[in-house]
Amino acid sequence: MIKVQEIQKAIESLPRSEYVQLREWFLERDWAEWDKQIEADSEAGKLDFLIQEALEEKAKEQLKEL
Repeated sequence: MIKVQEIQKAIESLPRSEYVQLREWFLERDWAEWDKQIEADSEAGKLDFLIQEALEEKAKEQLKEL
């Protein structure tokens, strides 16, 4: 098994273009995981309180224009 320190050292030795490519891959991977978590939370009803808050603010005419 490769240790984190070995991975870090390998990353530090990458040419700039490959480092950028790796960084972009990590960012896309993180966003994909975030999307999955939001979807799962939404399906589980964990975000329903946000809808309720928005509806209450709308009823009180307290919504801000974007």
